[in-house]
Amino acid sequence: MDARTVIAALRRGEVPSDEGLRWFAAGLADGTVTAAQAGAFAMGVCLRGLPEDARAVLTLAMRDSGEVLRWDLPGPVLDKHSTGGVGDCVSLVLAPMLAACGVYVPMISGRGLGHTGGTLDKLEAIPGYVTDPSAARLRTVLREAGCAIVSASAGIAPADKRLYAIRDVTATVESLDLITASILSKKLAAGLEGLVLDVKVGSGAFMKTMEEARALARSLVGTANAAGCPTTALITNMDQPLADALGNALEVRASMEVLTEGAGGPLLELSVALGAELLSGAGIAEGEARLRESVASGAAAERFGRMVRGLGGAEDFVERWRDMLPQAPVVIDVPAAEAGHVAAMDGEALGLAVVHLGGGREVESDPVDPAVGLSHVVRLGQRLEAGQSLARVHAASEDAAQVAARAVQAAVRIGEAPHVGPLVRERIA
Repeated sequence: MDARTVIAALRRGEVPSDEGLRWFAAGLADGTVTAAQAGAFAMGVCLRGLPEDARAVLTLAMRDSGEVLRWDLPGPVLDKHSTGGVGDCVSLVLAPMLAACGVYVPMISGRGLGHTGGTLDKLEAIPGYVTDPSAARLRTVLREAGCAIVSASAGIAPADKRLYAIRDVTATVESLDLITASILSKKLAAGLEGLVLDVKVGSGAFMKTMEEARALARSLVGTANAAGCPTTALITNMDQPLADALGNALEVRASMEVLTEGAGGPLLELSVALGAELLSGAGIAEGEARLRESVASGAAAERFGRMVRGLGGAEDFVERWRDMLPQAPVVIDVPAAEAGHVAAMDGEALGLAVVHLGGGREVESDPVDPAVGLSHVVRLGQRLEAGQSLARVHAASEDAAQVAARAVQAAVRIGEAPHVGPLVRERIA
């Protein structure tokens, strides 16, 4: 067996053998498979697709390419995963909310992918936060804080860690099969007792239509449940950013406004909806009320502070986050060219504007500027006058700010008031 056998089968439109898929996953992990072969494999899967049974084989092979964690904790071990959107910082809000409800959340997260932000990049905007702790530190933080948002260590699904980065730079991010294998290989390796999936659909998501989103949700739910992890999915609206901020430090700021200042809106509402799914599945009654109380009482913010301290951040981050988060040197407002309602938004274009500002990666080796991005982004249906701000650009230079401002103006269409659909569109169980 070698990489060429698997790639050639995909090129011919054939399904690689189970043995071939397992070999390829192991080769990704140990370096037997080259970067060129990994890119060819990703493109082959993206173009040809895999049937359901082969997709499950690939997912479990990627999970088994490394360590599968086991826990001994006094409460259920649960987690959430989003398929990617813009302004989506739910993880930063939901993990401490769940921890305050007696749940343990070992959240293995990723970096920015395509036009979407990455949870790890956001957390690294917090001075001192370490996303790759030792196994011993991870276990200590999880036990003491109830949540730990970290990267997949070298021992966790190493096949995915390598393929994830290659997908980002080979235009193969949207493959349903690779998304399923990537998400679940890490999640199943985390030793979970329950999982909820936030499958985004709309202009800011990878899945642009409900048909695509349903297909992905069913793929994820079916594969996860077949592997023994009780899983449900919510298909949620991504026709506009979830929070009013896009960019790493700016999304941390939006999350802290929910946790410490009682900010409401879609970010809080979706966090509650996803958390209630998990708590219900774990047999914990009155989940929605418990989650809201965790924010109102300050318990969720306190859990977030414990996590930050345990992973290298400041002792008093929760009290001083406004002063600690990095800020861009250039901040400008983007004026609306005409009066009217916000009729539509190209979420992907907004996400790419942040990437071009330096808030994401155009190639794998790019550094990320945590301070840049967009804030105060308008909402669909909002009435504007000519010259009123569509968003605020945070940039490293005046030239970069002006380029981003033009991108925002092109991405936001002014016209008649649109119909804005519900935040949660469908539940897949």
